[in-house]
Amino acid sequence: MALESVRRCGTMPVHHRLIESVSGYAQRRAEIENFTQQAALRGQARLGQVVRLPVVVHIVWHDESQNISDEQVASQLAVLNADFRATNPDVVKVPAVWQPLVADARIEFALAKTDPEGRPCSGITRTRTETVAFGTDDSVKSSATGGADAWPADRYLNIWVCQLAGGLLGYAQFPGGPAATDGVVVLHSAFGTTGTATAPFDAGRTLTHEIGHWLNLRHIWGDDGDGCSGDDFVADTPNQGGPNYGSPTWPKISCDNGPNGDMFMNYMDYTDDRSMYMFTVGQAERMAATLAGPRAALAAAAAATTAPSGEGEAGTGAQAGGGTPILTT
Repeated sequence: MALESVRRCGTMPVHHRLIESVSGYAQRRAEIENFTQQAALRGQARLGQVVRLPVVVHIVWHDESQNISDEQVASQLAVLNADFRATNPDVVKVPAVWQPLVADARIEFALAKTDPEGRPCSGITRTRTETVAFGTDDSVKSSATGGADAWPADRYLNIWVCQLAGGLLGYAQFPGGPAATDGVVVLHSAFGTTGTATAPFDAGRTLTHEIGHWLNLRHIWGDDGDGCSGDDFVADTPNQGGPNYGSPTWPKISCDNGPNGDMFMNYMDYTDDRSMYMFTVGQAERMAATLAGPRAALAAAAAATTAPSGEGEAGTGAQAGGGTPILTT
């Protein structure tokens, strides 16, 4: 399989780099995991209302073709809002045995309408760079290193779209990392469903996967290589022996997990865009705990700009805002 056709996520290398280089990060991650596990013990925890998170998309381009259009950005927001609300048309492909586990995470995404100074904005920034391609060192997140500076992480979800090196599709920063680098990075040709988006990563699922990480989800196989001892800390995802690539046929058995096998259609596996189409109830619980805990400030900022019921264009990325992130049982 060619390098460019294999999903490659840089989140775990970034996580390990931060453990080694950022004082207090490992402790914060432990505290966040403890909070998350305690929330899960309370039962079927979920968000009390839909939370619509304000997003800023930083387009960092070297060649003109990488300066993607507003339409490509809109196509990506539409995918996110369908995927996180389980209204994506392909969710019907989930095997019947797992249909009861399909979760509406009650999270939506909208381009910010005001910048950090309170001025009206499009929610999109554009930066010309001399850097040909970026890696996982976060240089795309700083104007001093050829990228674009983050907007305040307690008020916006920062998404950088750029050219990435080495076949990398994207990476995210788990909750608990430095605010100046908080957010998600995605290859421009794996972003959205039009423009430069290129098969097999042209259905917008790379950003769905990476925002899953940003909301504290792990890879579904537990990041133990191809072993069977890894843990994604979610009880309703089957144990599996490493990532799946391409478009597997169900059932695909590993780690003695028959008869149903791997949940390779989960957004947190490595399959092609058109072969992933679900989050589980357990994953939605972890994301809810994240918005009630380490990302509570951002959720509160979203709630402060909630449109009155029936106003705005929920699910389309038309207006920032969302509901209060109260965990319910």
